[in-house]
Amino acid sequence: MMIFQQGIKELVAFALAGASLVVAQQRPSSSRSIFEASSDVGKTWAGSTVYGPADGIYRVTGGGADMWGAADAFHFSWVRVSGDAALTADIQFPWGSKAPLEKAVLIFRQSLDPASPYADVAIHADGHITLQYRATAGGKTVDVTAADHGSTRLRIERSGDRFTAYTGSASGKVTAFSNTTIALEDPVYVGIGVCAHDAEGLTTVGFSNVSIERSSASPAANKK
Repeated sequence: MMIFQQGIKELVAFALAGASLVVAQQRPSSSRSIFEASSDVGKTWAGSTVYGPADGIYRVTGGGADMWGAADAFHFSWVRVSGDAALTADIQFPWGSKAPLEKAVLIFRQSLDPASPYADVAIHADGHITLQYRATAGGKTVDVTAADHGSTRLRIERSGDRFTAYTGSASGKVTAFSNTTIALEDPVYVGIGVCAHDAEGLTTVGFSNVSIERSSASPAANKK
């Protein structure tokens, strides 16, 4: 048991040593997942994504101090997509979340580098929702807060260089609250992510009714 614990400590120490490394990469837990793979990005404890084919829920466990500033730390389940696309999901935080700024995101990202440009729609454990984005690699992060608070249905759309964030209701109706323009080159990484807002912790968030819609003119996700 002591040997196992020491091995875990050494693995975590290695993972936290380099912010520019994508620490872990794994296949989703089921072939029915719509995502290609699952990765830890930045300085974070090892996370995971478990897909439940019976209930269709992705249970994403992620760590990381934040997705902010010039670099991010979180767990990310992704698929590579070219062209216009939209990602929608219902999100459920665990009861009694300890960190009010834990984040669950729907995100378009240029790469798996922690400093990558991106645009996402993020909901925090305290219920506030934002459009977040980093326009250039290693640049600052900017956010716009939605008037809607506590919505559990989120959506983000890419149309050319325009990214639009939406909040919605259980009925399925969504309403745009903000947009931004960021130039990302195809293919981009599209997916769901979790940040614990705690460099020494992990949190697990459920994503259900997850769907990716692609323009009829858009190529299928690039193969590895």
